Amino acid sequence: MIEKPKCKYCTPDNEQCQELDMGTGFCFWHDEKFDKSGLELKDKLERYAKNGGLLQGLKLKRANLAGLNLVRRGSKEGYDLSYCDFYRANLSGAHLFNTKMIGTSLMKADLRDANLHCCKLQHANLLGIKLFGARIDNMHIGSHLQQEIAAKEAHHQGHHHEALDLYEQSEEIYRDLRKAAEHQGLFELAGNFTHKEMTMRRYQNPRGSKRRVISKFIDLLCGYGEKPTNVIFFSLSLIFIAAIAYYFLGVNFQDQVIHFSMDQNIEQNVFAFLNCLYFSVVTFTTLGYGDITPLGFSRLIAAIEAFCGSFTLALFVVVFVKKMTR
Repeated sequence: MIEKPKCKYCTPDNEQCQELDMGTGFCFWHDEKFDKSGLELKDKLERYAKNGGLLQGLKLKRANLAGLNLVRRGSKEGYDLSYCDFYRANLSGAHLFNTKMIGTSLMKADLRDANLHCCKLQHANLLGIKLFGARIDNMHIGSHLQQEIAAKEAHHQGHHHEALDLYEQSEEIYRDLRKAAEHQGLFELAGNFTHKEMTMRRYQNPRGSKRRVISKFIDLLCGYGEKPTNVIFFSLSLIFIAAIAYYFLGVNFQDQVIHFSMDQNIEQNVFAFLNCLYFSVVTFTTLGYGDITPLGFSRLIAAIEAFCGSFTLALFVVVFVKKMTR
């Protein structure tokens, strides 16, 4: 008896598809040349999954999979839909809890009202994805998008126009994710996506340009309004740096100059630095007790620190309240 040829699709883990070859070398599910536009494949795909069919690498462009239920009940591991192609597929209302879709293309797929809770979407193509009403809490997209990684590689190779386009795509994806998170009240997650969205926007400016430098400074200062801890670290750093400046430039205390001196012992120099640190804190917070006053060039440092301090304290209040009242 002649054995019918099997589908030649093989996963990156060398798992071979056991479905029959349709004459093109691939089975129905893995044949990208077979037009599945509009085909009602929900029930058929559910049966295929329950029968143990290989779900990696499915070619389901434009297929109608509305209401698809691929939840593996009673198992800690969900179905593996990695490396699939769901370009413009209708997955609205689909139940995909704990599904693995690493490297999968969901470009312009309709996932409105779908359940993506605990889905693993690392390195997936999420460009143009429709997520209105979708459950995305605990969804894992990884630290970098597929387009983001490709953009960095293109920039490294000198393909700047390609890198710019990929960064724009990354910004669009993070914007869509942010809007979906805000719609569900997942404001902490929305804040993370906002930071990534602004970062992708910064990368679209030329290196060393004024806009990119300013954007990077805002990121370091407050994480685009999403990281109050950055403001605290900036404040502490400024206080410490200014204290060092006062330590070497000198400040006045009761007609005595406090500064570093080789003629002083270690204890006296440490005490002098602590006094300078105290003066730096008082100046930063604009308390101005008047017991210690700046001398010479220290006056300029004190003026800059006082200005930055009043601005930074106000910024911290704004960022902190924004995070706490979401």
